[in-house]
Amino acid sequence: MEVLKADGQFNGKKLALSVLVPVVGGSIIGALANRNTQEKYKRLKKPSFSPPPWVFPTVWTTLYTTMGLAKYRVDEKSDSQEERRNTLAPYDIQLGLNFLWSFLFFKRGMRGTALIEMTALLGVLTLTTYEFFGVDKLAGSLMIPYIAWVAFALGLNYSVWKLNKE
Repeated sequence: MEVLKADGQFNGKKLALSVLVPVVGGSIIGALANRNTQEKYKRLKKPSFSPPPWVFPTVWTTLYTTMGLAKYRVDEKSDSQEERRNTLAPYDIQLGLNFLWSFLFFKRGMRGTALIEMTALLGVLTLTTYEFFGVDKLAGSLMIPYIAWVAFALGLNYSVWKLNKE
């Protein structure tokens, strides 16, 4: 499959690591952040456009996989160590912000803070995607669904925060 090759080459170990970090990391973070919080979340008022609970792990697993593949392609196609470092720094920041959001929203119930944090996430994610496009158009394209989902999640976060402000 050409999507797995960067400049005609395939590095299975690097691909596996690039995909497993967000997928496994997201799963662990999700489990930790959501421990003992689902009953409280079920009681919250939610907007009519809130998806059923099974949608979230399905979408996130897909997005974490595609973002890992995008990272792999950029890592492999970068012309220099400096380009690699400059391009992947925003990726690492957005992944950290992504993981942090679950703790703010679910574990701490800080929905307003989570909203601000997600706004920052969307900004850094947009920068990451822009940088990825500069190195590899396919890598940048793989990030577009992630931007769309985070923008949707931002609206959902805002609505839940607004509906449950006390």
